[in-house]
Parts: sequence; structure tokens; C-alpha cells
Amino acid sequence: MVKTNAMSQPLETAYSIDTSSIKFGPGVTREVGYDAHRLGARRVMVVTDPNLSDSEPVAVAIRSLRDAGVDAVLFDQVHIEPTDSSFKEAIAFATDGGFDGYVGIGGGSSIDTAKAANLYATHPADLFAYVNAPVGQGLPVPGPLKPLIAVPTTSGTGSETTGVAIFDYVEMKAKTGIAHRYLRPSIGIVDPDNTRTLPRMVTASSGFDVLSHGLESLTAMPYNERGAPDSPLLRPAYQGSNPISDVWSTRAIEMVSQNLVRAANDPDDHEARSQMLLAATFAGVGFGNAGCHLPHGMSYPVSGMAHGLDFKVEGYPAVSMCPHGMSVVLNAPAVFRFTAPTSPARHLHAARLMGADVSGASPEDAGDLLADAIIGLMRQLDMPNGLEGVGYSTDDLDDLVAGALPQHRVLKLSPRPVGATELRQLFADSMTLW
Repeated sequence: MVKTNAMSQPLETAYSIDTSSIKFGPGVTREVGYDAHRLGARRVMVVTDPNLSDSEPVAVAIRSLRDAGVDAVLFDQVHIEPTDSSFKEAIAFATDGGFDGYVGIGGGSSIDTAKAANLYATHPADLFAYVNAPVGQGLPVPGPLKPLIAVPTTSGTGSETTGVAIFDYVEMKAKTGIAHRYLRPSIGIVDPDNTRTLPRMVTASSGFDVLSHGLESLTAMPYNERGAPDSPLLRPAYQGSNPISDVWSTRAIEMVSQNLVRAANDPDDHEARSQMLLAATFAGVGFGNAGCHLPHGMSYPVSGMAHGLDFKVEGYPAVSMCPHGMSVVLNAPAVFRFTAPTSPARHLHAARLMGADVSGASPEDAGDLLADAIIGLMRQLDMPNGLEGVGYSTDDLDDLVAGALPQHRVLKLSPRPVGATELRQLFADSMTLW
């Protein structure tokens, strides 16, 4: 008998695990040229941001490419927290450049921009053709892309493993994105040497993104409670929690909890920074297949609307912004209190992985134990005390809810259904955390 959901739609019975090839180790950036040539690329667009254009990772990569006989053309105009306009600028450069390969060097902003440039230069379309519905048309990517090598320099997004590219849609004052398996990089070159100069708050914020990736994919709606697609082509990249993603996600949670404070507070603790970079990749495999849910869905208006506030973070560009990882973790404690009743055992397991004492805990304690573990880590790393610490107030609740509601790709993976009423309460509960 075929199981169905409340709408009589057959439930999913399968899941797939896709990820980029990964190469990890100190100094492996020197092998970018070898891998580009191996993948058939002879003229590549090297995508990075202005802060990294003169950096060692970019210099090493370009030298490696040229030594391998690959023509490397630098594009260094990536916007930190990309926008629809900055994506279009990179796409125009890629379209005019005649590239047969791409190399993204930097944080998620650079790697996601490289994904977008590759996509639209290979399969030209209006920007919103492939953007997730309902913001865009949500059309499936029609075919494979050119080879893309991702070289992360932050321990956060895991973008080197995922088929997702996120940007700020300025008109909507919220983030949205593109999600499809074909966007995944061909290979991630994960080099711990590239995070040596990462500022403290960048390390902290990006680390909380890794933590929430692990927590969200572990607690997302199970894959077999989601409606089955009409065709395998339409099976989403974000499929819901599943046994294989669980393995990657749980290990990432544990690694972050053991290493983030050390990595942020001591730039010379190379072991901790190496472990954080590896944790970002582990979490990327987990959430890249299971998906994120409410903390990320709520984060998009938090970061999108922050450009109108007066909030700046050391180590980031001197403009008003709420870094992505920070915008995610500010909502996380309220969310996991809300979702814990759907799977207390998973939430207690996550709290234990973070170092909480769960001996003798009841299912009713799961949400508070996990939320308190997250808050404890936030306080050690000087995160703002909730959304009010960034500059939001209850007067912003309606706009925050309006920005979160269109994030169907992630909201629908919440293990507990949400609408405007629930989101409003979650944002209100996130205003002050301690």
C-alpha cells in the first residue's frame, strides 16, 4: 500500500546522496591547475572578491593554473553577501569571456557567484528563471554546466559541496537563491592554509553557519514524509533528513562544538582552524542533501533588511550588515525550542553532541537543552543578544515575517508546519536570547 500525505499525494520512498569531489590538505591550492586541466578546462574565470584579489590563495591558484597551461582571467568584483545586481555583473563577464571552466576562491559569496556565472553563461536565461519559486520561476537547470573548482577560504558555507547559490534580492529585502544538483562544483579544494588570516568575528559567524547547517539537516522533516515528485528530474536537492546525511551532520555538530571557540580566539591554533574547515565541508554534504529549514529561512530577511540599520561587524566590510552565519544563529534557539516536540530524541542527541549533560533529561527538556547549548556558545563568542542586538525591534516583526514567508524551499522542510502566525512568534522570541 502506497503511503500518502494529507493531500493524498504519494510519499517519497527514495533519497540520493550527491556531493562534489573533495581534496583536503595543507597546500592543496597548488593543485588547482592540475585539476582544471584534468577536467578539460583551458580558459577559466577566477571568481573572488576585492578583499582577496591580492591574497595568497588567489595568487597560488592563478600561478598553478598558468603553470598547467590554463588561461586564467580574474574577476574580483564579487559582492560580500551577493545581490541580484552583483550576480548579473558576474554573469555578463562570464557570458562575454568564452570560458570553459570556473574557479571560485573565497567564502560562499565567491563560490555562489561562480556557480551563477557558470549556470547562466552555459544555459542563458532571465535571472529569475532558475530562482526558487515563488520568488522566481523555479525552472530546473536543463543540463550539466562547465567544470567548477571551489576553493573555500572561510569555514562556513560548505558551498564547495552544494548545489545552492544564494543572493540578496534587493527589491524584496531578503535572500533567495537557486538550488539544483548541476550547480555543485566539480571539486572542492579544501586547504587549511587558506583560513590562517580569517578575522575572529568572521571565524565565529561562519562557524555558527556550519553549526546550524548540521543542526537543521539533522532535525529537518524526514525525507519519507515529503511528497514524492512526479519525476526523478523534480526531486529537490533538499530532500529532508535521511540516514546518510545524518552521519555527516552529526559529526559536523561535534567538530564545531569542540573547535569553534579555539579557532576564533587563537589564530595560531592551526589544528582547530583545520577542523573547522573540515567541519564546514562535512556539514555541506549533510545539508546539501537533507536541507536546512527555519533558522535559514528566517535569516534571509534578517540579513537582507540589515542594510538599512546601523550595525557593523569587525572583520567585515564597513557597511551596515548582519553576516549570514550570525543572522542564522540569532533565530536558532527559538526555532529548536519550537521544533523539539517533533523529534525530542534528535534534539537531545544534538544537545549531547554540543556537550550538554542530557542524563536524566525528559523529552520535554530537549528544546531547552539544545537552545541553552547554542546560547552558551554564542555568549563565548560575543554574538549579539538576539535580534535587538542587531537593531531590530518588535516594530519590524511584520516585515521580517513577510521576508521569510516566500522561502518555501527551506520553510517546507520544517518538521513542524509554520505560517505567518508561527513565524511572528519565533521572530518575537528571537529578539532577546538571554
